[in-house]
Amino acid sequence: MQKRKLGKSGLEVSAIGLGCMGLSYGYGPATETQEAVQLIRSAFERGVTFFDTAEAYGPYKNEELLGEALAPFRDQVVIATKFGFEFDASGGQSGLNSRPEHIQQVADAALQRLKTDRIDLFYQHRVDPNVPIEEVAGAVKELIQAGKVKHFGLSEAGVETIRRAHAVQPVTALQSEYSLWWRAPEQDVLPTLEELGIGFVPFSPLGKGFLTGGISESTTFDSKDFRNIVPRFTAEARKANQTLVDLLGELAARKQVTRAQLAIGWLLAQKPWIVPIPGTTKLHRLQENIGAAAVELTPEDLRDIEGALSHITVQGERYPPHLQARVGR
Repeated sequence: MQKRKLGKSGLEVSAIGLGCMGLSYGYGPATETQEAVQLIRSAFERGVTFFDTAEAYGPYKNEELLGEALAPFRDQVVIATKFGFEFDASGGQSGLNSRPEHIQQVADAALQRLKTDRIDLFYQHRVDPNVPIEEVAGAVKELIQAGKVKHFGLSEAGVETIRRAHAVQPVTALQSEYSLWWRAPEQDVLPTLEELGIGFVPFSPLGKGFLTGGISESTTFDSKDFRNIVPRFTAEARKANQTLVDLLGELAARKQVTRAQLAIGWLLAQKPWIVPIPGTTKLHRLQENIGAAAVELTPEDLRDIEGALSHITVQGERYPPHLQARVGR
């Protein structure tokens, strides 16, 4: 697979990474451990060198899974994980916590779970309004100086926060949602990243599965599936948003690729420093997603996609209110 560099940092990764959250958390029951290990190793065998996790996924279980799966080829991969939450005794999130001493503790615990001596990319999972971003960046800077962390990242941060953090410790990458059905980052985030030389790592590049065409208004989700509380996934919103999926199908058929491959290929075509991280629990979907790296979209193709999508308004917010309040700060 082709490689890309995340901004001016020099951090080189595969053009498509693997978002590992869904193997442990968020989309129903966790995948059986050995099956998940095999999927992660299959991704590596197919050229993926960029793997994304977080302490919050499980919590902790996803990092442990990744540590086991990647141990045989640790020095050939880039591992990204995240800090920024507090958890109660039952494992539920009990709030945000990006206090410097907490960041240090999370880093040390993550190193053990990941079976490694350094975290390649350490993201603040969500901006903590109670801790100045300069203190957060300073804490990560200390971890970088100590050799425990290689690069600093932010997730779902707003432009002002990105600038303030970057002034203290250069930000290597911003991870936020971006796809054909969530294009808000184009307004001010992407221009800022380009100006500062920061890479962009889109999560949910397939709209949490919706852009694959495998979800309809009649689809039911597991009781533990996060999409049950997402306004964009109500039956009414799914019915309204089917227009986008149908259109994507027509455009993909013309290119003789799948909807997923077109959606990921479109992201790759936006900027050379964009590295999407689709997640999956299925080997055939993994192969399909990786195949997107070979999709070549001409300027004419991109204009056709732009023109077709300009007539569609996606229905539904991407988060319920309590989670929406945590993004874009």
